[in-house]
Amino acid sequence: MASPDVDSALQASIDAVRSDVAALHGELVRYGLVVWTGGNVSGRVRREGDGADLFVIKPSGVGYDELTPENMILCDLDGNVVAGTPGSDRSPSSDTAAHAYVYRNMPEVGGVVHTHSDYAVAWAARGEEIPCVITAMADEFGGPIPVGPFAIIGDDSIGRGIVDTLRGHRSRAVLMRNHGPFTIGVNAKDAVKAAVMCEDAARTVHLARQGGEPAPIPQEAIDALYHRYQNVYGQNTDDRR
Repeated sequence: MASPDVDSALQASIDAVRSDVAALHGELVRYGLVVWTGGNVSGRVRREGDGADLFVIKPSGVGYDELTPENMILCDLDGNVVAGTPGSDRSPSSDTAAHAYVYRNMPEVGGVVHTHSDYAVAWAARGEEIPCVITAMADEFGGPIPVGPFAIIGDDSIGRGIVDTLRGHRSRAVLMRNHGPFTIGVNAKDAVKAAVMCEDAARTVHLARQGGEPAPIPQEAIDALYHRYQNVYGQNTDDRR
C-alpha cells in the first residue's frame, strides 16, 4: 500500500502506537508468554473522532530485544504494509492477516495479541475451553475462555475463527485449537493484560484439576462479579487491578 496522506495529528497517533506496541512486547517476555520470536502484539491507530484504518504490528522473525518503535510495521486493515514508512522494508508478522481481519470486523477492538504461553497452549492442544471456576476469571472474562476452530497460519482463517468465536462473547481471549491463545482489547495494553490473565487462569485451573474436579461458580455469581469488575471496580483509573 502506498503511504497515505498523513497530517500531524495522525502522525502523532501512529508514533504513539508504534511506541506502545514495541514496549508491550517486553511484557510478553516479562510474563513468560512467548519463546524465541513467536507471538505478537498489534495496536489500531486511532485519531480524534474516528479510526485511521491502520494498525501497527511486530515484524516477522525479529528478536524481542531488537524491537524498537522504528522497526514496528504500519499496515492497512487489509494487512498490506504501508510503503515508505519506518519498518516497511521488513516482512510483518505471519499473523498479520488474522489481526487485520479482527480489526476489519470488530471496530471496537483496538489491540490484538497472540502468545504461545504454556498452559493456555496445553488447553488449546486438548481443544478444551477453560471453565470459569475462579473469581478472577469471572471478573476478567465473564465466563469460560472458549475454544476456536483449527486454522492454518498465513491467511485470514485464524482471524475468522477469532471473530466467529468472540463476537457476542464476554471473553476477550480465545484458544485457537491446536495453536494457542489470541486476545483482544480496547487497546494494545488491554489485550496484553488479557493475555497475561488468560495464562494465569489456564495455569490455575490446570493445577486445581490435579486434585479433583473444580467447584463451579453459579452463573448469577459470575454475572455479578463481571458486572462489578467491569463497571464499578477501579472505575476512576485507567487500569483495573
